[in-house]
Amino acid sequence: QLGVAKSDAVIGGGAGAGAEESLDDRLKKLVNRHRVMLFMKGLPSAPRCGFSRQIVEMLDEEGASYDSFNILEDEEVRQGLKKYSDWPTYPQLYVDGDLVGGLDIVKELKEGGDLTDLVKG
Repeated sequence: QLGVAKSDAVIGGGAGAGAEESLDDRLKKLVNRHRVMLFMKGLPSAPRCGFSRQIVEMLDEEGASYDSFNILEDEEVRQGLKKYSDWPTYPQLYVDGDLVGGLDIVKELKEGGDLTDLVKG
């Protein structure tokens, strides 16, 4: 009986464990939507904060092929991804579905010459 109720919650998108599970599934799909995935405030063509603008500039300088997600347009993703990644701030850069980090880490990778290899695979 318990298993049936749980699967009903997932199908129905109800509250509780089912809703969290479906958000996790959604986040997993989003972080894997492209090999290099950037979660940012705004869009690459119109960043809505300086940190997002800087990370976009670095990725563009590397000639990286990447996709982005505007976290300002989806509060559920914005809050859920912080828990999913255990990273409290944006932007967040993912490669091959794994969190690389935020702006400071991407800056360090660029300064160390490792960003090109990471984003070009």
